[in-house]
Amino acid sequence: MWYCRRVGQGLQRPLRERLLLPPGWGSRAGAAASSLPSASPGGLYEALAESAPVHWAESGLVALQAGTGLPWWLSIVCAGAALRTGLTLPLAAHQGHLLAKLENLQPEIENLAKRLRYEVSIRGKQLGWSEKVARFHFRKNLGRIVSELYVRDNCHPFKASLLMWIQIPVWVFVSIALRNCSVGAADSEVLAVQEQLSIGGTLWFTDLTVADTTWILPVSLGLLNLLIVEIFALRKLKLSRFQKYATNVIRGLSILMIPIAATVPSSMALYWLTSSFMGLSHNLLLRSPTFRRLCHIPRTKSDSDTPYRDIVSAFYTKYFLKK
Repeated sequence: MWYCRRVGQGLQRPLRERLLLPPGWGSRAGAAASSLPSASPGGLYEALAESAPVHWAESGLVALQAGTGLPWWLSIVCAGAALRTGLTLPLAAHQGHLLAKLENLQPEIENLAKRLRYEVSIRGKQLGWSEKVARFHFRKNLGRIVSELYVRDNCHPFKASLLMWIQIPVWVFVSIALRNCSVGAADSEVLAVQEQLSIGGTLWFTDLTVADTTWILPVSLGLLNLLIVEIFALRKLKLSRFQKYATNVIRGLSILMIPIAATVPSSMALYWLTSSFMGLSHNLLLRSPTFRRLCHIPRTKSDSDTPYRDIVSAFYTKYFLKK
């Protein structure tokens, strides 16, 4: 209290704390669990496959195909693109807005931490605090100050995770809905879709109810996911130890998704590929200074006027100029 009353009145500017899982990666984190339907027959998966959200997704897919008259493969592509653009892109822009605020808060937090550390040391000498007690009071008061800053600027880090909490369930529900339709596990009104899917593909995947034996879709999916991770890892900002660990975990998941996508119906693999492609496109779009201004995303110190040139340059330097 002794410090908060003194410093709280002087707060005029912000702090930063970054959530570094790129938009589009939340869905891939739950991929392995949701794409192995036979792992627990009659259990959680079966309950999920019969849930209302999955049936809504089935009905939505059927309505989209019937309403547009498009072939099934193109309907799946359109559904994935529409969901990512209409639902998750606005959330990603909102996330970018929050993260920009958090980044702009960082200098203020660092200054306040220095001042607080000095005052705690003075107070500790007066009251005879041990180093452990002084550290406790420092962390306690700094946490309270940071919370006040979050409230003041309306940018609590948890709000930036809203994208993940919406994107993952939608991805899972649509994936399971496509699997139901592909294997004939849907209700009686959607059973006919299986036959339509069996002839609704194109190019090398003409039958959307079976896996892609050429592995073109699975490998393309894995490469896209890895590209998203690498673009994210090329950011100028220094990653924390946890962020580096999370990035490596996502790299592993990207590779794991290749054999998984090779065992599921092509309809699912096509949806995953579309979703990842749109995620990559949106990630790049959110780097555009023009788009960020249109979304009223605050400018930060790490922003670049030539983001795409910087990505290419950083990629070339990292992978081709290594000694």
